[in-house]
Amino acid sequence: MPYVIAEPCVNVKDRSCVDVCPVDCIYEGPDMLYIHPDECIDCGACEPECPWQAIFEEVAVPELFKDDTALNYKMMDMSSDFEVKKHEKIEHPTADQVEANKAKWGLTK
Repeated sequence: MPYVIAEPCVNVKDRSCVDVCPVDCIYEGPDMLYIHPDECIDCGACEPECPWQAIFEEVAVPELFKDDTALNYKMMDMSSDFEVKKHEKIEHPTADQVEANKAKWGLTK
């Protein structure tokens, strides 16, 4: 099962996942990053690197983000319009920013 980048990545596009991807299957779209499902080797290296906790194994995508799985597949039909991003050092979010992003998506307890 490939991994999926979900909506918590929208407008943040942290590239920590890009740096650890051994097959360069993470592409930058207009407002978020996407994992190409046919290129992903299911290694899972990207998931723990995402400070926004926006990456899920396809079978574990929360119900709230189920549409993002289909979106990743659909967007990859247009992958020639995207580019594989090379890692760029950016500031990671603070714990408060991550919690606020989770709250925005209703993922807090």
